[in-house]
Amino acid sequence: MASPSDKAEDFSYDELAATHVSARRVLGLFKPYVGRVLAVLILILVSSIAGIAAPFLLRAIIDDALPHRDLDLLARLAGGLIALACLGAAITVLQALVTSKVGQAIMHDLRVRVYAHLQSLSLGFFTATRTGEVQSRIASDIGGLQALVTHTASDLTRNVSTVVMTMVAMLVLEWRLALFSFLVLPLAIWISHRVGRVREAITYEQQLRIADMSSTVQESLSISGIILARTMGRTHHLTRRFTHTSEGVAALEVRSHTAGQWEWSVIDLVLQALPALTLLLGGWLMGQGAPVTIGTLVAMIALQEQILWPLEEVLQSGVQIRTTRALFARIFEYLDRPVEITERSGPVVLDQRKIRGAVQLDDISFAYDKSQPPAIAGVSIDIPAGSHVAIVGATGSGKTTLGYLLARLYDIDAGSIRYDSVDVRDLSFQSLTDMLGVVTQEPYLFNASIADNLRFAKPDATDDEVIVAAKVAQLHDLISALPDGYNTAVGERGYRFSGGEKQRLALARTILRNPRVLLLDEATSALDTATERAMSGALATLARDRTTITIAHRLSTVRHADQIIVMDKGRVVERGTHDELLALNGPYAELVRSTL
Repeated sequence: MASPSDKAEDFSYDELAATHVSARRVLGLFKPYVGRVLAVLILILVSSIAGIAAPFLLRAIIDDALPHRDLDLLARLAGGLIALACLGAAITVLQALVTSKVGQAIMHDLRVRVYAHLQSLSLGFFTATRTGEVQSRIASDIGGLQALVTHTASDLTRNVSTVVMTMVAMLVLEWRLALFSFLVLPLAIWISHRVGRVREAITYEQQLRIADMSSTVQESLSISGIILARTMGRTHHLTRRFTHTSEGVAALEVRSHTAGQWEWSVIDLVLQALPALTLLLGGWLMGQGAPVTIGTLVAMIALQEQILWPLEEVLQSGVQIRTTRALFARIFEYLDRPVEITERSGPVVLDQRKIRGAVQLDDISFAYDKSQPPAIAGVSIDIPAGSHVAIVGATGSGKTTLGYLLARLYDIDAGSIRYDSVDVRDLSFQSLTDMLGVVTQEPYLFNASIADNLRFAKPDATDDEVIVAAKVAQLHDLISALPDGYNTAVGERGYRFSGGEKQRLALARTILRNPRVLLLDEATSALDTATERAMSGALATLARDRTTITIAHRLSTVRHADQIIVMDKGRVVERGTHDELLALNGPYAELVRSTL
């Protein structure tokens, strides 16, 4: 008996599937390839016609050619059987080629759609979702659909066509024997539906566990995960945890393949017994004087044999389609997530040559959870073009959240953020990224060369531009001393470099874009005092005629800012220069004393 939690999960899945999955939506995936799909359907129809013609040729051989010893007729009928076999083989090859291309194209389209849609979601989605879960949906879930879109759809169509046309041929051949043969269909369809529903629920649970396993691998086998596990002596614990997760996946895999196996055995038994029962009924009809010949019986058995495999395939395809519904539910759930950060129609596009870099925050408020107190409440800041503003405060005061809002990684709930007097929500995405350069406290580097990482910001940058950016970030001498120079691979998440070196690489990458507004979120937190002093000088040179917004915990980096904004619990509690704020002897002065 299922536990209450299992029932709750089943209900949750049923609701999820009903909300996101429909036959129309699944069939819509094939719409861009309707021409090739029609070609496949024509090939299937021709193949089905050729298939049902063979038993009639066989009946003619048994009832006409052989009894009358008509070798000419026998040769023509045998040649017809060979020709039908050759036609079927040619159609099978051509159909496999077309369906494979269509299937892979659909898989490609779906992967790109999901990836592109995820790129457009707000930062909140990624802070609440495991990376392994996202990877599982793109790789495992979409990969699980490959059989459906590549083979199952065309096989189902071909088999249904074969079954229908064979049933018609059976009725034409001998309607009483045909109707007797069809008695097995209702039972087979009911069992297929029942098994499909069971396997669908198992598949959904299985994909959840696969996502857990993917997340475990991604977290524990990363550089940081390996270091943590070994230094904490927890490698055996992680291995046991992975073993437990893997065992769960394996058990679900067994359940998925064995669910309903007894029911399938009943179907198989009945279908296998059908020819013998047909011969028995045919013999009885012949004894009653019905116009049933030996050739008719042989042809009927041949048609039954011909319908047997396609019918089983149709039933199996029905189960597989029900199973893949669980995968579609997970994929479409991601595609249906609303895009919270959108570009308005006809957005404002700024001329890069005329961008000044003035920033105004007017009474802005924002909450991550609308049921909780806001993270930012009633903040107003005027940042003139070319000035340097520092935002400071204790941990949890809202500094980083303010940076997210400036970069429009979230949209504010109230108020406005304006760049050069244009609301950030009215700006084109490209104008915002051209204007604003962001360097975060935790820089991210790709597992590529130093040059490739820097050029991610500006793909067409020349070697000289790359070197200039590295020099500003105090990195050129370090890079030049490496055996491969700028072609040195940085490793996974830049593990070959220290924290300070990674921050400087991230800074150089932003410098290469040459933005009018620099947003530095704890960008020098991992630097030693000497390097920080050197970089501060370099940044001072870089910041001339450029707006700089520094979010900092180390107050040594903001002493010379034109304006210092002090935040506490999402609100501005003080503002002024370093000397003015010290004279107030308020929260800023307390922060300064706490860092001495």
